[in-house]
Amino acid sequence: MSPAEIALLVAIGFLAGTSNALVGGGTLFTFPVLLSAGLSPVIANTTTTVALIPGTFTSAYAYLPEIRRVRENLRWRIAAAATGGLVGALLLLVSGNDVFFYLVPWLLAAATVMFTFARQIVKRVTEEPHRKNESQLLIMEFLSAIYGGYFGAGIGILLMTSMALAGEQNIQSANAQRNFLVCFINGVATLLFIASGAVDWGVAVIVMAGSICGGYFGARMAKRISNAWLRNIITAAGVIFTVYYFVRAYG
Repeated sequence: MSPAEIALLVAIGFLAGTSNALVGGGTLFTFPVLLSAGLSPVIANTTTTVALIPGTFTSAYAYLPEIRRVRENLRWRIAAAATGGLVGALLLLVSGNDVFFYLVPWLLAAATVMFTFARQIVKRVTEEPHRKNESQLLIMEFLSAIYGGYFGAGIGILLMTSMALAGEQNIQSANAQRNFLVCFINGVATLLFIASGAVDWGVAVIVMAGSICGGYFGARMAKRISNAWLRNIITAAGVIFTVYYFVRAYG
């Protein structure tokens, strides 16, 4: 790997870490770049999950005080998140590169739309009254976790929407719960990917170093960086990568 390639991977990791610390959407940077760098679709996805996992735990740790206020039924939600993440990760490994390659543009398109309209989606859902429904919440979070274990980009908005539909009206609390549950979804997926040898460690470690630095930078600069500006960049990148991979897969 040349110095230029290493520098690019560090930069992409830094950008993804900064993005995740501020508004999310880091996978929309790392996955397409790793795919373009020559990694197979499955390995690009698994390596992205592993490389960005430290930032996931860091974000969740920052929200622990909020989590302590919603302990009721949390063990069942953790079980649903972990089980769903495991199912999704298994589906990814079983489906293989051929199937996943043709799903990539659709997954990128869905993730881009969810990220772009995340605020509107959550606001619209929370504006309508919903009764607390724990069973419904477990089912929706389990299904969201399957998606998260399989691909991951946009998992945050799926979890936030699930909580809103199940009656959660406190956005800050929902955000804390989302960060907490993603740890189990991606954590279980990471363990499976590592155990199955489906990770390019040379790339993962480089991107991870950049993402850790980016996460720290994003946390420190949260009040100075324009979230709207960053959201526009992520949306533009998502659209470009989506079109590119639609042409590659179906053109």
